[in-house]
This record gives sequence, structure tokens and C-alpha cells, in this order.
Amino acid sequence: MSAKERQRCILEWVHEQEHVEVEDIAQRFGVTTQTIRRDINKMCEQGLLRRRYGGVSLPATPAPSFAVPQDEPTSSQLAKQRMAKRVATDIPEGATVSLGVGSTVELVAQALIHHHSLRILTNNFSVAAALSGNPGIEVIVSGGMYRHNHHDVVGPEVSSFFSSFTTDFGIFSTGSMDLEQGLMDHEIREAEVSRAIIANTRTRMLVADHSKWTLNAHCKVATFKYVDRFYTDSVPRKQRANLPGSMAIIECDEPQLVVS
Repeated sequence: MSAKERQRCILEWVHEQEHVEVEDIAQRFGVTTQTIRRDINKMCEQGLLRRRYGGVSLPATPAPSFAVPQDEPTSSQLAKQRMAKRVATDIPEGATVSLGVGSTVELVAQALIHHHSLRILTNNFSVAAALSGNPGIEVIVSGGMYRHNHHDVVGPEVSSFFSSFTTDFGIFSTGSMDLEQGLMDHEIREAEVSRAIIANTRTRMLVADHSKWTLNAHCKVATFKYVDRFYTDSVPRKQRANLPGSMAIIECDEPQLVVS
């Protein structure tokens, strides 16, 4: 992972948690605390973060935009957009779809906006907002505990909500991926949302880019045998060789999409 990609991930994490310890950041990315402090110094100089209590927090006055300054979208963002568009093309009209937490899932919702007839179940208010301009898409939103920084709801009400339906497609992302453990999230409440979607849908669709292989989350979601379709930008050779043969791998970073 490049320094710019790591800094973007740090920004996203602090945006979600409000305060993150330097030691935790170093452990998550598998680098030294000195490396993380260099990243933090650069972002603090840009006004994107501020040092506080052994870690970093959001600045008292937010920067004009929550992003590493740039003229064009990063390669990571473009890859996620391609993945989202490919997922959208695989969702037929009239389908019932569960959409979970995270910015990648929000991109999928944005890509679904041109469908004429869908029923969407979600706990993610960003998903609901993305689809609000299309009256042909019915959106049902769960109750639960509202998370201000994530713009979603979590808790037992969300698990009960998804358990009340059986959807045609369940779309979810993940905090990190591991061949042995499978999908992992950074918070148990996020893991519970994804598990509820996985348990109550006919087709389970994971959307995650290659950077998730290098991250380190701790809350178990599910092993890869519970994934029917894996949408990604690319899969490292070692990981590909050890993924279940029953899972379709759809790579969205090549001119010709590869399904195996």
C-alpha cells in the first residue's frame, strides 16, 4: 500500500471513530509507529487531522473537504466506482436487494439509481439518500441506534430487520480480508449487520478492493464459503489459488472482466 493510500485510509478511520491511537493505526497497517507519525505530521500540516492524547482526531474546524488534496479521483476510488457499476449491471429490474454499511456500498447505491423497479432494504442512510431521486425504487430503512459519523443505524433492531425478509441479492463490503478467517470488520455492530444480510439473502455479493487484503480488522463476519460473488479490482495470485471454487470472482479492473 502506498503512503497516499494509507493516509486516505487513516483519514477515513479517524472520520469514523473521531479519535484513533497511533499504536492502533500502526498495528492495523502493519508498519512502525514512526511511519504512522510521518503520515500524521503531513496530514496535520494540511489541516486534515490534529494530534491529541497519544493519537489523532478530527480538527476543531474541519478542512474544506475530507480528502487528501488531489485534482482527480484516486486509483482506489476509480476502482471502487468500476466495481459498483459492475454490481449494478448484475442486478435485474424488480429485484429485492439488501445493502449494508460503508462507502463502497454507497457507491453501489449510486450506480443503481438508473434502475426502474427495485426494492431496497438498508440500514445505511447514505444509501437511502443516493436513491431518493428515483421514485421507481422503493427504499425501506431499518430502525436502530444512529451513528452520526457513519450516517447509518446499528444494533439488534437492524439484525431483526434484515431477518424479517429474504432478499434476492445481499450486497456488503468488509473492513479486511484473510484467507483463513474470511471477512472481518472493525466494529462488532458492523459485523452483525453483514452477518444478518448474508443469512437472509439468496445471492451473497461481496464488494471489496485488493487493499482489504493488507488491512487488519478483528470482528469476524463470515468465511469466503458464504460468498457467492466476489467483486474486486484484482486478486493476488496467492489468495486466488486458495479461495473457494464455488465463489465467482469478478475482477473489475481489466478491459475484459474475468469470471472464475
